[in-house]
Amino acid sequence: MAAWTNIFATIFLACSAFALPTTRQLSASCSLSNARLQVPSNQTQLTAPTIAPTFIALGLGTQNYTCNATSSTYVLTGAVAELFDSSCIYGTPAFDTAPEVAYTAWDATTGLVTPQDVITTLALVPNPLVLGQHMYVPNPAGTGLSPKWDFTSSGGTAGNPDAYAIGAKIGDLPSSDSTLNIDSLMIKVVEGSLANEIFRVQNNGGQPPAQCNAQSSNITVKYTAQYWFFGGNVTGNNI
Repeated sequence: MAAWTNIFATIFLACSAFALPTTRQLSASCSLSNARLQVPSNQTQLTAPTIAPTFIALGLGTQNYTCNATSSTYVLTGAVAELFDSSCIYGTPAFDTAPEVAYTAWDATTGLVTPQDVITTLALVPNPLVLGQHMYVPNPAGTGLSPKWDFTSSGGTAGNPDAYAIGAKIGDLPSSDSTLNIDSLMIKVVEGSLANEIFRVQNNGGQPPAQCNAQSSNITVKYTAQYWFFGGNVTGNNI
């Protein structure tokens, strides 16, 4: 019990500087009909859809890397993340601050703490619902790996075998702090019915050290991000 008390104390201390407002108006229906993705101006990598998203998720997880001995740099080998429904905080101050608040806590935790622990302990979203998971899988159209978002076993789409998306990157916008934060992405879905397009924005963390050597082990780097899902042919609790 003492160990868990210390872990949760660490979470709270880590995010104290970014505490969420103590009072906020939550959408009763959690509808996303008025939600619109905003992207930076004066760039061409990300083009925001003019329609409402089907899902918005707060992702907590890791970006995974291995060392390329030739270039002495880390190479992405995948990612793993838990995706939490953010629809009920859209339109509140908590929506915009949640990725940074979650990252501050998540980055300070030990291996015993899960993304669910962070979300629940910080009360970032009311009655947190896991929409699904993010991971990498073999590229269905060739070699290498492709990102996948899988909602087949969680939330309102649980049991629907088509509630997944495998994507290919079509837009890439570096962070203003690219040594710390992973890029924002625009992704075209190439397989699955979960969405037609997916955007990764509001990114915190996830970047590896600038250099490595042949003796460097594989590493995981914690990150958080918002994922916006557009289109698709599946339904969920937040539609």
